[in-house]
Amino acid sequence: MISADDIEKAKVLLAEDKLEEAMSLLDKLVADKDNELKDEAYYVRGNAFRRGNHWKEAINNYTRAIELNPQSPAAAMKASCIEILDFFNKDMFNH
Repeated sequence: MISADDIEKAKVLLAEDKLEEAMSLLDKLVADKDNELKDEAYYVRGNAFRRGNHWKEAINNYTRAIELNPQSPAAAMKASCIEILDFFNKDMFNH
């Protein structure tokens, strides 16, 4: 079962730029079927993917977090990712 400590550990690993370790832990957390913090695990996992510039995976994880908890901060992060991608894609055609 996911605990708040597990989520915090993943956040610390991300803050320390230990992306692979954080992703390994987050993969286990989202695979855990019996937990009440799964939405937060998906949110943090989305942050990890975003930091690695894996935009599609980030958006997919934010979407899953929002499905589990519509009040999740993942909604703002998803919108931000889409905004960034829209900006980059438009610029690519302006060169």
